[in-house]
Amino acid sequence: MTRLAQQPVEFVGSFPDPKQVLAPSLPEIAVIGRSNVGKSSLINALAGRKIARTSGTPGKTQLLNAFRFPGFYLIDLPGYGYARLSLAERHRLRTLVAGVVERRSTLRAVLWLLDVRHPPSADDLGIRDLLADTGRETIVALTKADKLPRAQLRRAVAARADELELERDDLVVTSSAKGDGIGELDELIQDAMGTS
Repeated sequence: MTRLAQQPVEFVGSFPDPKQVLAPSLPEIAVIGRSNVGKSSLINALAGRKIARTSGTPGKTQLLNAFRFPGFYLIDLPGYGYARLSLAERHRLRTLVAGVVERRSTLRAVLWLLDVRHPPSADDLGIRDLLADTGRETIVALTKADKLPRAQLRRAVAARADELELERDDLVVTSSAKGDGIGELDELIQDAMGTS
């Protein structure tokens, strides 16, 4: 069981404004990723219980969802890249995500999720550039590791590292279903939030 899973957590609320002030002021970590990357499942795995709503339909999260842990907030951002949304709605969500990353003064780090099975999309590469431009501390997690056999997983992780121009050790390989990598993510989040 992770340390986060042993701590109380409170759902603070859902907000449409990237500059929404949370009280009391605490450091924040934002969780971002494409629609259907497994964001809610991973948040629930970290918390050790269901705090984020999971859905079989991508694109359901349309607002910032804030959860308060002792000493920091976890901000669940809408998934990006969902093709069935209108262009206007996709633009609004991109603007919301970019606004959080660029302008939230309380944002300490970003947890960026990518599906290990797929090369980064154009949207993913746009997020990579946004994170690089803002200099935000970023924890990169590859999700759904349980969906690939071991040898194929090793090749996929190496390919994702090359495509993202990162070292293999910069990637945390995770499975929400099996719990793989969740303890390592917990430690990285606690370190980034200064709560370790």
